[in-house]
Amino acid sequence: MATSVTRGAASLAAVSAASQLVPRGTNLVVLRGVIRRDPQYRSLPSGDELLSFDLTVKEDDLPAESVPVAWLNPAVSASKLAENDDVVVIGRVRRRFFRAAGSTASRTEVLAERVLSARSFARIRTMLEPRVAGLNLE
Repeated sequence: MATSVTRGAASLAAVSAASQLVPRGTNLVVLRGVIRRDPQYRSLPSGDELLSFDLTVKEDDLPAESVPVAWLNPAVSASKLAENDDVVVIGRVRRRFFRAAGSTASRTEVLAERVLSARSFARIRTMLEPRVAGLNLE
């Protein structure tokens, strides 16, 4: 029983520390993975362009995960993205709702702000630095 209480206290301390590190309202996603099929472009009724693709993320010793990614009004360089590209996605999580087959459905996806080649170390660092600056990592 004492071990359980000690673990519970340690968990609360970890949560408290994490809440001080990450400001309320932070929604930051950084993924590195492989595009599993050619990205699909769509024109939306609003006039915006939407690029979507599935990213397969594989950590050592864990099963691969498929993450849906949407990029609204992507950069011109997005036209070069293709199946099997190793990329870094910087963005945020969003859940959107839509009508399908007469009912409301939802989808959780990563809304990309930038998609960069995983080999572009300097560009990745430049894009991440301002986003991480708001975190209290010291």
